[in-house]
Amino acid sequence: MADEQERLGGPAIGARLAQNSRERVANGGTSIAHHESPFENLDLNGKPPGSEIPSKAADAAKLDLVLDIPLRLSVELGRTELPIRDVMRLGRGSMVELDRGPGAPLDVRVNGVLIGRGEVVVVNEDKLGLRFIDVVSQVERAKRIR
Repeated sequence: MADEQERLGGPAIGARLAQNSRERVANGGTSIAHHESPFENLDLNGKPPGSEIPSKAADAAKLDLVLDIPLRLSVELGRTELPIRDVMRLGRGSMVELDRGPGAPLDVRVNGVLIGRGEVVVVNEDKLGLRFIDVVSQVERAKRIR
């Protein structure tokens, strides 16, 4: 029991667990300790208690929740289809013909969804970057996600 008290945060929590355990056994229950969940009072179908936030502030708070979610941005040079046999033969120096010619704009995708087209640029003489030359409208992007 002392090890459990130490693991769970000291004697105060351990004493509360022991008391809960004794009460459960006395009431015909098991001796498994029950931890109160911070989510027990959360109403998933409505607003949680104390969340009466004005509309604009609520919208900003909701938007803030998603703005830091990482997304994968990829730049696609071109595509082709190869049989497994040809993929297995690929090695250093192998060449694969793509569906686009030199100078064609590159597709820019976020999580696989096309959001625009761009061209490769050199940044600070040692890095590559991308300059957007066409951006898909937000309405079109939303349609493609669905």
